[in-house]
Amino acid sequence: MSTTVPSDVDVDAAGIDAWLDTNWNPDLTVRDWWARVASAGLANPMLPAPYGRGWSRGQANDLARAMVARDALGPPAGLGMMLAAPTLLAHGSPELIERFVPRILDGEHGWCQLFSEPGAGSDLAGLQTRAERDGDEWVITGQKVWTSLGQWADYGILIARTDPDLPKHRGISYFAFPMRQDGVEVRPLREMTGRALFNEVFIDEARVPHHYLVGELNDGWRVANTTLIVERSSIGGESVAAPSAAIPGTISGHLDRPAGSFGDDVPVLGGGMVGPGRLTSLVALARERGAIDDPTIRQDLVRLHSLLEITGWHIGRMKSGNAATGGEGNLAKLRNSDVTRLARELGCRILGADATLAGPDAPSGGEVQELTVFSPAPSIYGGSDQVQRNIIGERALGLPKEPGPDRNTPFRDLPPNG
Repeated sequence: MSTTVPSDVDVDAAGIDAWLDTNWNPDLTVRDWWARVASAGLANPMLPAPYGRGWSRGQANDLARAMVARDALGPPAGLGMMLAAPTLLAHGSPELIERFVPRILDGEHGWCQLFSEPGAGSDLAGLQTRAERDGDEWVITGQKVWTSLGQWADYGILIARTDPDLPKHRGISYFAFPMRQDGVEVRPLREMTGRALFNEVFIDEARVPHHYLVGELNDGWRVANTTLIVERSSIGGESVAAPSAAIPGTISGHLDRPAGSFGDDVPVLGGGMVGPGRLTSLVALARERGAIDDPTIRQDLVRLHSLLEITGWHIGRMKSGNAATGGEGNLAKLRNSDVTRLARELGCRILGADATLAGPDAPSGGEVQELTVFSPAPSIYGGSDQVQRNIIGERALGLPKEPGPDRNTPFRDLPPNG
């Protein structure tokens, strides 16, 4: 794929409409459609040129709305677009960027995040997965858990311990890790939504080339913090892409399907998302159910609208470089948990007893019901709400850290996490 973005797409709505009128065709394969989107710099237009267009969140939302209006398949979604591409652009070598980022943008590769472990969730730096150098490769052994989309991933962003004699926040390195190899076993975890978004991943002497190291050796914690900041701001922010039920990468088998064949399929990451589209559907549901004149329903609809608007402004300030406290991503993550709970409770109040009926034939088409069973997840994934509050307290408010070993203690001398 060429990394030069052409100049035939204007930033105004008329330019977006003209490009879509010329290029969208539901008979195209997903592969061909995503290639067109990526070559125009529209897969993630908020990325800087030459990979995106440096657009604002508002401009990206204009594109999303125009795609939705045409029932056009959205750009590739998932953790490659959300996490891997921004981290690679910030820390990767030119060779790694050129190898991986174009294939994220055109959907050729699917990605997952290999951070959390059974004994290293809230204390991520306590991870036990180890990487040992063997010539021009690293041999990786360990276990990861809560790995979203791991069953469809070609690659994963992985952090592993490369030097146990250094303190735990040092001695960690960050890799672009090939998932489809001997020594990697992915086991899906079924959630109460009925879906299997998360997975556990067992890694037994799998290998990764040394030149797939992202950033410097033993400096992976700094690189991982870039990923975590992007993740928390993305989780807490408004959607900037049209919904896409097609799963990127070579594993899902979606690339060779017609782009228009996904219809009303639920995006794999979309069942619990709360943004302007969710607010619109709740307003329509309240009208349909005769609840729109209930003053408490109206008040909470306005409250949800206000929180979403504030979140958009908050994320916009972060993107502009005007963050003031260093905890903006954590605050956005906390607000997302609040917004999700409010949308859940509002939807259930609108439906009343019918909120207990699930499935596509249920009131709301099952949308509110799926959000309800999904709703505990945002307060856990991407770092629990308690972790976010600790970070805000320590880094933004200057409160003392919790008692613990001296920060310079070598990792191998620390007691293991429970």
